[in-house]
Amino acid sequence: MSRLFEFTGDGDFCPGGSLYPNPKETSVFLSLGRHVDVYFPTRKRSRVSAPFVFSGDQLKQKKQASIDVLPDECLFEIFRRLPAGQERSACACVSKRWLLLMSNIRGDELCCNKATLPLKLEDLSGQNEEVSGAEPAAIKDDGYLSRVLEGKKATDVRLAAIAVGTSSHGGLGKLLIRGNNSIRGVTDLGLRAVARGCPSLKVLSIWNVSSVGDEGLIEIANGCRQLEKLELRHCNAVSDKALIFLAKSCPNLTDISIDSCSTIQNEGLKAIGHSCRNLKSISINNCPHVGDQGIASLLSNASCVLTKVKLQTLHVTDLSLAVIGHYGKAVTDLILANLQNVSERGFWVMGKGHGLQKLRSFAVTSCQGMTDLGLEALGKGCPNLKQLRVHKCAFLSDSGLDSFAKTALSLERLQLEECHQITQYGLFTVLANCAVKLKSLTLVHCLGMKDLNMGSPMLSPCKSLRSLSIRHCPGFGDVSLVMLAKLCPNLQHVDLSGLQRVTDAGFMPLLENCDGGLVKINISGCTNLTDKAVSAIAEMHGWTLEVLNLEGCLKVGNTSLVAIAENCPLLNDLDVSLCAVTDFGIAALAHADQLNLQILSISGCTQISEKCLPALRKLGQSLVGLNLQHCSGISKKSVDLLVEHLWRCDILH
Repeated sequence: MSRLFEFTGDGDFCPGGSLYPNPKETSVFLSLGRHVDVYFPTRKRSRVSAPFVFSGDQLKQKKQASIDVLPDECLFEIFRRLPAGQERSACACVSKRWLLLMSNIRGDELCCNKATLPLKLEDLSGQNEEVSGAEPAAIKDDGYLSRVLEGKKATDVRLAAIAVGTSSHGGLGKLLIRGNNSIRGVTDLGLRAVARGCPSLKVLSIWNVSSVGDEGLIEIANGCRQLEKLELRHCNAVSDKALIFLAKSCPNLTDISIDSCSTIQNEGLKAIGHSCRNLKSISINNCPHVGDQGIASLLSNASCVLTKVKLQTLHVTDLSLAVIGHYGKAVTDLILANLQNVSERGFWVMGKGHGLQKLRSFAVTSCQGMTDLGLEALGKGCPNLKQLRVHKCAFLSDSGLDSFAKTALSLERLQLEECHQITQYGLFTVLANCAVKLKSLTLVHCLGMKDLNMGSPMLSPCKSLRSLSIRHCPGFGDVSLVMLAKLCPNLQHVDLSGLQRVTDAGFMPLLENCDGGLVKINISGCTNLTDKAVSAIAEMHGWTLEVLNLEGCLKVGNTSLVAIAENCPLLNDLDVSLCAVTDFGIAALAHADQLNLQILSISGCTQISEKCLPALRKLGQSLVGLNLQHCSGISKKSVDLLVEHLWRCDILH
């Protein structure tokens, strides 16, 4: 017994050696029984998390074997030998580490051989004949899939998952990243995963992602050589270096849009011009370091194929417009906006360059250089121009519009917004000189449009005009509308929204002179029009009318709805918001025999109550959209019941 207490653990407890010939026997964990006279009280069994081995003189715990102890290099070699499809996707779901490893394997690094392909059922049953030594068919990666990541969902992990998951299902063709996760946002690592796993990518659009820089886009350039469309917006970490790599590595680029990228300069645009021989569309907006040198180099080198050009908020001068006018031989669509350093001479030279022979659509906004002289030169230098939109050009007047209309003989659509020097005279001049091909005329917020009694001008009618839109021109009233009605006999679409000076007396002649039948009418905000005008619309043009907007016509009530119900079988969109209609008018619509409304808006009609609910249910048999917002006479409970009943109709409330 004394020997027991003197035992220190250095030697054998029994002089004869170990009691068990095999120290790994499970009996070592049992009581020693009669072999040793030791007092061992009963206690709770200890919890063992790993097996123990008896090695030499001490008891050791054996660590569990795990694949996680393998370095990334070994896992990489394993993963690249996996067959494509479900096996790779399943492995990517194991952990974030495995996912990132899988996403960094390029397609040319995969080992696609017979040994890595999944066995067929015939192979398992032994009934299949010997497999030939031919190479297996490659998985098609044509880029059919599209993915959009927005806000919090835009992370590197999700990009890695997309790269792995789409590789065996047709390939990723379109990727849009909108915004960024504030904690774990998209970085160059995410784009590297896309570059290595999605070689079929054709469209890449990145908005508001400040953590993506040159390295990520260089990876895209090296891995996605089929890229056709690139859009960068508010990516301030992207510089000319990335654009140079993309231009040299992606020969199929046809559409490039760069918006608010503060580090982009002229060198990147030069590379695009020199290397992107298939470029058809370029848009550059709010890049403070882009100037004439970059624009001139880009346009002069890509002049043969470039068809669409948009330059907005850039520090360019008359030189850039001169280059456009000389080298834009293939340009069909041109947009210039907020070019404060461009003068009248720039637009004049652009028109005189005679290089814009194919130009079909031209839009200019907030350019002080767009004057009468510049517009006249464009009319002469662009013989095929069909669409012109001028917005916020304060120095453009009737004289320039007159000169332009006389030379732009192919013009089909003209839109003038906030051009306050344009008056009634300029409007009639356009109609007279473009009477052969002009189809659409729009004037918005032109304060110079005022009623002037010019008598009855001896002008031939513009029989080609189909759409007339005069919106929110406070000086435009009955006198101008009556004169205009005589010149536009074949109108189909009329938009006079916000013309508070127009009354029934001016509107009725327009209805009487439209021989072909109106299809769409918008007189929202015309507060002086009454039921007389709307009833005339229904009686004269109800057989062709499809869309009618009466929002804010305070003097329009139930009489108009009764006339509509009786005369408008083709009407599918009706808006009577903020009108003086009641339950009786809604009931009249519901009891119409031929009416087949699809969209009805009665927003803000305070005189409508819950008594109209049966009529709305009946109308709901054909409705796909119903607006009940701000209808205080209908309770929320009733609206909920209506939503439940009209389950196919989209109801706003």
